[in-house]
Amino acid sequence: MAAVLELATFDPMAPVAARIVDRWDESHDTFSLRLEPPEGKFDFAPGQFNMLYVFGTGEVAISISGPSSEPGVLTHTIRGVGSVTYALRRLRPGDVIGLRGPFGNAWPVDRAEGHDVVVVAGGIGLAPLRPAIYHLLANRERYGRVVLVYGARSPGDLLYTAELQEWRSRFDMDVLVTVDNADREWRGSVGVVTKLIGRAPFDPHNAMALVCGPEIMMRFTGRELVTRGVGESMVYLSTERNMKCAIGVCGHCQYGSKFVCRDGPIFRYDEVGELLEIREV
Repeated sequence: MAAVLELATFDPMAPVAARIVDRWDESHDTFSLRLEPPEGKFDFAPGQFNMLYVFGTGEVAISISGPSSEPGVLTHTIRGVGSVTYALRRLRPGDVIGLRGPFGNAWPVDRAEGHDVVVVAGGIGLAPLRPAIYHLLANRERYGRVVLVYGARSPGDLLYTAELQEWRSRFDMDVLVTVDNADREWRGSVGVVTKLIGRAPFDPHNAMALVCGPEIMMRFTGRELVTRGVGESMVYLSTERNMKCAIGVCGHCQYGSKFVCRDGPIFRYDEVGELLEIREV
């Protein structure tokens, strides 16, 4: 698995100041912030997350969605779903927030070398996967087929639409996109994302899958990938939990015997597949 890089701070619970240098909308309820990293540099591995703190409101865990090869750029894509994310949405360039991180483990992009790589994303789950996609494409010769399978609720909920078009135009990457509910202008696939896995062009016996999305989507995606022939130890899932401390102390993100912030957020399917089958775990 790729090495996990940690920010050297005296106290992992103490946020540092980060200035917002850019902000833009990705969809009707999702936006991205670009931060000026502390001391001009912020090393992280694809799949790690930060804790973003809005002064006077609170803190929230958000995956890093920019390229890990550019430590001078720190991007987060955020969906407005609660008080902290709504407060983040109201901020503008020049505003300052608190930052802790990076935390968690990374997508196993090193272990994936020599294999076909299938990236399966549901909704905003594409954001935590985007740094891994950047890495795969920047080191394209190290991998077999690279396939992105992406699903959203509607065309208006699709993220990174310009990049999706760019990726679709490449000859060394396959991109399959579907929506649950189409509008009159949509000309693509309609249905849940798992329906595309059977059509995706990859060798299941020499493939690794990277999966992120709602838990129900990951449950059925994991099943479908294993049914097709991908080994359970070659399917990696990024779980989303209510993380408060990010260092495995508070217990808010406990997932069975594991703590998502400390042991994850990325787990193999053979580690958490049974937990995904249990509601309310």
